[in-house]
Parts: sequence; structure tokens; C-alpha cells
Amino acid sequence: MQTVQDTIWEVIYAILPITILVLVLQYTLIWLPFESVLQFLIGVVFVSSGLALFLIGVHIGLLPVGEMIGSALPKTGKLWMILLFSFILGFAVTVAEPDVHVLSGYVDRVSGGEIGKWVLIIPVALGLGIFVALSMARVIFKVSIKWLLLGGYAVVFGLAASPWVSEQFVPISFDAGGVTTGPMAVPFILAFGVGVASVLRSDDQAADGFGLVALASIGPLIAVLLLGIVYGQ
Repeated sequence: MQTVQDTIWEVIYAILPITILVLVLQYTLIWLPFESVLQFLIGVVFVSSGLALFLIGVHIGLLPVGEMIGSALPKTGKLWMILLFSFILGFAVTVAEPDVHVLSGYVDRVSGGEIGKWVLIIPVALGLGIFVALSMARVIFKVSIKWLLLGGYAVVFGLAASPWVSEQFVPISFDAGGVTTGPMAVPFILAFGVGVASVLRSDDQAADGFGLVALASIGPLIAVLLLGIVYGQ
């Protein structure tokens, strides 16, 4: 019950400032029609309710289950199983991520249907899934994350500067890396990583259980840039 109350107050503290700011601008500078203001206030109620329910679900469902799955897989002693399910879970949470659907919807609309919604979602999900699996391999083989980040971003900037990548895909790729760090993917990936690290290297859980999102978000960047090569032909 305390978790529910804390979550509701967190949502209120997050939504209230922007609501007040919009209302101040409305009655000092903008002066939108009353219907638009009413529509905004109704939207605030819907967003607040939905966000509160979502965060409650994250706390009582996604986080515990993600951590339990992460701690159960290493106990099988099968590397391929850890990597396979890391990929599948990374792919699934990306497909379910609302921010990814928002981005792909805008890209579909702005491109006039040339870059379809699922044409973008699938590569982004594949990229994140592969790099979540790579993140788990890093924990297992005790590889320093800084080398993977340096190598990953070297590939990203190399592809971005490449003449074979269509220019319109460069900004899209960086947005794709950002939207995968949304409210659906981040809690599950973090909980999953902490669960794996707690079993494999309990003495260094903080160092191994975090940084997963930063590393995993490189995958969508590379995937969209590679998609840009296909469209650039």
C-alpha cells in the first residue's frame, strides 16, 4: 500500500509543474481556445492515471520478475540459454516499448510511408536484443564496459560518417537509441542485469549490474544506420 501511495505522489510531483507552466502560459501569452485547454486538462488526468498504474505495475510486477529471471538463468549453467533469452527479452520489451512506437509512427508519417512503422521497429528491437545479450556476455566473461562502449560508439560514428548511409537515417538512429531507454525497457533490463550479476559476481554486483542500458542502446543506433545503408542503395 505504501508503494502505491509513493508512486501516486511521484506522478503528481512529475506532472504538476508542467501543468502549471502550461496554464500560466495559456493565460499570459498563448490564449488558446477553451476547448483546447479543456482537452489538455483531460489529457493530464488520463496521463497521470495511466502513468501511476504503469509505475505501480513496474514496481510490483516487472522489477521482481525481471530480477528473478536474471538470477535463475545463470543457475542453468548453459551460456547459450542465458544469451538466447537475453536476446528474446531485449527484443520483446523493445517491441512493447511505447516510445519506440511513437518514434516509428512519426517517421512513417514524415516519410510518407517510405519508412514504414514496422520497418523501423524490427531493426531497433533486433539491435537492442543483440546488445542485451552482449551485455550479459560482458558480465559472464568479465569484460570492462568501457572498451565495449568505446568500440560500439566507434562503429556508430564510423557508420554515421559513411557515405553509404542515407543522411536521413543518422538523426533517426540517435533518436532510436534514446527511445529504447523508455519506461518499459529500462526497468526490465536493469532488473534482469542485476539478477544475473547477483548470481555470477555478487562481490561486484554494482559494477556489473549497471551500464547495461547504456551498452544496449548502442544496438538500435547501429541497426538503424545499417538500415540506412539499405535505403541508401
